[in-house]
Amino acid sequence: LKGKILSDAKGFAVNVGRDSGNLMLHFNPRFDCHGDVNTIVCNSKEDGVWGEEDRKADFPFQQGDKIEICISFNETEASVKVPEAEFQFPNRLGMERIEYLAVEGDFKVKAIKFS
Repeated sequence: LKGKILSDAKGFAVNVGRDSGNLMLHFNPRFDCHGDVNTIVCNSKEDGVWGEEDRKADFPFQQGDKIEICISFNETEASVKVPEAEFQFPNRLGMERIEYLAVEGDFKVKAIKFS
């Protein structure tokens, strides 16, 4: 996933899973939203119910940056690679394939590539 973080970004999210109610990964960098500042919140959602939030201390994002986000996964965990960091999150739903991708918030998508 390639794109640009908006210069006045409050936050954005990348969601991958089966559908909007069943997400293997909700990857949500927050510059200043929901009471969080420069925090990455990861979560999963099963049958419309959010799991326990996993907060990452490392925050390699800057407002206005052009970035590439690579998401890979296996039966036990998902991995999110960005230029300066890599984050792991458990595959709580045990998903073997992704049928849903959504990008929300202050991020302009330029390109998406599946492999």
